[in-house]
Order: sequence, then C-alpha cells, then structure tokens
Amino acid sequence: MTKLSVNINKIATLRNSRGGNNPDVVQVAIDCQKFGADGITVHPRPDERHIRYSDVRDIKKIIPIAIGTEFNIEGNPLEDKFVNLVLETIPEQVTLVPDAPGQLTSNHGWDTVKEKAYLRNIISVFRNAGIRVSIFVDPVEHIVAAAADTGTDRVELYTEDYARNYHLNREAAIKDYIAAAMIATKNGLGLNAGHDLDRENLQFFKQSIPELLEVSIGHALICDALYYGLENTIQIYKRKLNIHF
Repeated sequence: MTKLSVNINKIATLRNSRGGNNPDVVQVAIDCQKFGADGITVHPRPDERHIRYSDVRDIKKIIPIAIGTEFNIEGNPLEDKFVNLVLETIPEQVTLVPDAPGQLTSNHGWDTVKEKAYLRNIISVFRNAGIRVSIFVDPVEHIVAAAADTGTDRVELYTEDYARNYHLNREAAIKDYIAAAMIATKNGLGLNAGHDLDRENLQFFKQSIPELLEVSIGHALICDALYYGLENTIQIYKRKLNIHF
C-alpha cells in the first residue's frame, strides 16, 4: 500500500487571506485523517505565509499514532528556526527541501554530490532524535545514488517534470523516474514522491513505480475538493494509488 499524505498548506493560505481561523487548519487535519488520509504534511516557511509555526505545534497534538497516521514536516534545514521546530515536535518524518527564502514553491532537489557533507551532518541531527528523514531530489540517477551516502532513510522524487509532460507522452515522462526508483531501491532507500501529482497522473505513476511508499499531495487535492468534497477527494486519490493493476 502506498500512503497518501495530504499537504494542508493551501488550507492555511485560505485562512490567512482573511485573518481569523476559518477554515480551521487543525480541524481540517483531523478531518483528513478521519476521511482516510494516511498522513498530514505541512511545509512551514520562514515568513509563515501559509502554515504557521504555531499550526505545526497544534497539529502535532492531534496526530493519533495509535492508528498509524504520520506527521511529515517539510522545509529547508538551513533555517535554525525550522530545525528547532522539528526537534521540538518530533514528527514521524522530516522532508528536507532546498527552498530559497521567499520561494513561491519547491522547484528543485538537493545536489547530493556537492552538498553531501552538509546533508550528512543535518540528517544525523534528525535521525539521532528518532525522526525518519527524506530528502527532495530530482530524478537523476547519480543524484539518487549519492543520496545513499548522506544517511537519509528515503528520497522524495520531485515530480513536476513528470506532471508537466504527462499529457504529451506519459511513457517518456516517467522514464527518468523509473530509473531513479531502481537506483533508490538498489541502494536501500525508501521512495516517496511529490509535486503536481493529481488525480489524472497519479495512477500511472504508481503503476510504473510499484515500490512507491508515500506521496505528498496538496494543491491538486485541495482544488479537487472544491468540486468533489474533501472526503470523496481523499478516497479518489487513495483508489488511484492502490488500485490493482
């Protein structure tokens, strides 16, 4: 079974646009789990333009470990504030993303060759605290292979290129991701994926990469929920992931 972690950043963006607490981010996190999500993902940024650091602390309190739901915090560990927040809240997983300050959204992975020493050091900080670590990488074979030398538990394949090219030629779009997944598995790395995956391209991605452990999906899922409802949308995405081929 591939787990679906719902990224609720867009819920926080909507709340912040008007002030107050509507929609209630914590209640949405509770409801996503009730509706079948296997995890909750948040990506707090230094300017707190969507998920706030206080949201992360509040959401951590309502993740019921007993039923297997996971809390995944994404962010750039170059920010001491981010590192301290992760060590304070101890999520099941931290996903390290090389975002620049003020960046609109993630648009590239780590250079695991050039930044190996830094990654090894920061990954050890989180792993010593008992937190599983995943690092955001592009689907490049030598980059994925080098990730194994950083001490990370998993890699998250950055899937924007796949999503952008899916409707042009899905076999060509998935090619590099299949190769990257094979390298990850060969090197003992768990495999996650995320960015612009949606209800149209998700099933083929999973069909092509059956070893996929988890996807983190926010923007597309929340957009679909406007039409289909949150509970129904989560179930649609779960069926796309775990349909028998």
